[in-house]
Amino acid sequence: MKTETTPRSRGTTALSRSAAPPRAAEEQRRARGIRTHLPSSPWLFLAPGLLIVAAFSLYPFLSTVMHSFTDARTLTEGQFVGGANYRELIHDAMFWTGLRNSLLYVLGVVPLLVLLPLLLAMLVQRHIPGITFFRAAFYTPVVASVVVVGLIWVWLLDDRGLINALLESLGFGKVGFLGDPWLLLLSAMAVTVWKGLGYYMIIYLAALANVPRELHEACAVDGAGAVRRFLTVTVPAVRSTMVLVAALSSVSAFKVFSEVYLMAGPTGGPGGEDTTLVMLVQQVGTGLSGRVGYASALSVVVFVITLGLMLLVLRANRKEEA
Repeated sequence: MKTETTPRSRGTTALSRSAAPPRAAEEQRRARGIRTHLPSSPWLFLAPGLLIVAAFSLYPFLSTVMHSFTDARTLTEGQFVGGANYRELIHDAMFWTGLRNSLLYVLGVVPLLVLLPLLLAMLVQRHIPGITFFRAAFYTPVVASVVVVGLIWVWLLDDRGLINALLESLGFGKVGFLGDPWLLLLSAMAVTVWKGLGYYMIIYLAALANVPRELHEACAVDGAGAVRRFLTVTVPAVRSTMVLVAALSSVSAFKVFSEVYLMAGPTGGPGGEDTTLVMLVQQVGTGLSGRVGYASALSVVVFVITLGLMLLVLRANRKEEA
């Protein structure tokens, strides 16, 4: 039996359908309000990080650049002197000594930190019993304090240290690792390489995990040896990671401070021959009579050279890919 719908009931039904519930209308207004404020909401999340970067990175950088054009000292604001500090750099013998040592540090450390961690990563990548222990052992110097590492190596390389005692027991004479300027610089490089091996090994392990095993198997079937597989499969697969490691290690090596400072002392070794640019900034700009303006000019030069090193590495990588 069919139920007849009267015109009045039909009108009531249409009216009830057209009238939205108050709760639904309120939710729609809230949704429209949220959509209206969406463009500005990301900045609210970024604001804390941006404030920290501006306060502790951007402002100190701009302040350093401004002070590099003044004769400011530790307790005085100083006056504007234009490019006098930069002109003084050209005639400062210690600046050229520090620049030489910093560039030599880059040339001595970066190739080793690009190649040795890759070989180490290939070694610990194998699934053999006890390999976890060796991975942890190789990474231990990374988490150790650079001060502790530097002091350990000072005790090892001292005239009465373990290495000289071992050399004497074998019938050799003592080696002045910490007394000769060149041996001291090489010793500091060895400490930097030893401490950085584990860090860059982890980066290479992540890159090697993405290299297809089928490529190595195909090369092995074709009769390629281990060296040939390394050059034709591994190196091309991790080339971008090698560029990253080269950029990071070159910046870190050029700005070296702790290793040389701990092994050579605050004076930079005998006659200051092992002083680096960052050590020179510390020597010039600290103390009650520190030349803040001149140290700021040195810092700007360090920044420009560091940026140039990174651009050279990236440019060389683009040329090789092209």
